[in-house]
Parts: sequence; C-alpha cells; structure tokens
Amino acid sequence: MKYFVAAAFVLIIGSLASAFISMMRSKSANPKMVRAFALRVGFSIALFITILVLAKLGYIKPTGIR
Repeated sequence: MKYFVAAAFVLIIGSLASAFISMMRSKSANPKMVRAFALRVGFSIALFITILVLAKLGYIKPTGIR
C-alpha cells in the first residue's frame, strides 16, 4: 500500500512538473499544459477516493495524532 501511494504522488508531481515546463516554454495555454493539469487533478481525485475506500474496507488503519 505504501508503494501505491508513493507511486501516485510521483505521478501527481510528475504531471505538475510537465505542466510547469510546458507553461514556461509557451506563454499561451496550449493543449499539452491543459492535459497535464487535467491528469494531475484526475490522479489526485483517484488517490483520494482510493484512500477513502481502502480505509473503509479496513486495509488502511487510521492512527490519529499521538
């Protein structure tokens, strides 16, 4: 599970970096930048929903603040 979450975060950061590079090269909004931002949002939502479902099913145990 740790590896899945870490891989999802890497995908999110990679998509954000791709959009940033595309934005720096072109001053106008191009389709590559918009697609990279859309992927980032999609990955973030998918990760959030996955964590909620896995917590509900008992695969992830919330520890709280100690």
